Amino acid sequence: MKNSPLRSTLQITKALADSQRIRILMLLEPGELCVCQIVEVLGLAPSTVSKHLSILAAADLVLMRKQGRWAYYRLPKLTRKEIGRPALDWVRSALQEDEQIHLDRKKLKTVMACDPEELCKRQRPSSEYENKGVSKR
Repeated sequence: MKNSPLRSTLQITKALADSQRIRILMLLEPGELCVCQIVEVLGLAPSTVSKHLSILAAADLVLMRKQGRWAYYRLPKLTRKEIGRPALDWVRSALQEDEQIHLDRKKLKTVMACDPEELCKRQRPSSEYENKGVSKR
């Protein structure tokens, strides 16, 4: 059942069964984003966003690329799974007028104006510096 249509369908429906993952998909609609940008818009912990992104990636609904220490995600141009494209199209269509999606897009415009490195620094817990004996400058 490794790559069966049933398994693919289950992965996609699992990925679409969470409001945060749907919000991530809608954030990625205009183009590629760094994880820290997604974290900033959603207001979730980086580990939580990473878990959501891994579920979306397992369903082939997002693609990831690494550039140095940065991870960037985007929607695939063409999904490898036949069911993926109609699922993404349905989500887009169903949420065109959704208030939360509009608020997320508005916040994303603000976030896009920020330097991703500064976003990441802001998102790191201060204890990360304290535990390593590093001063926060």
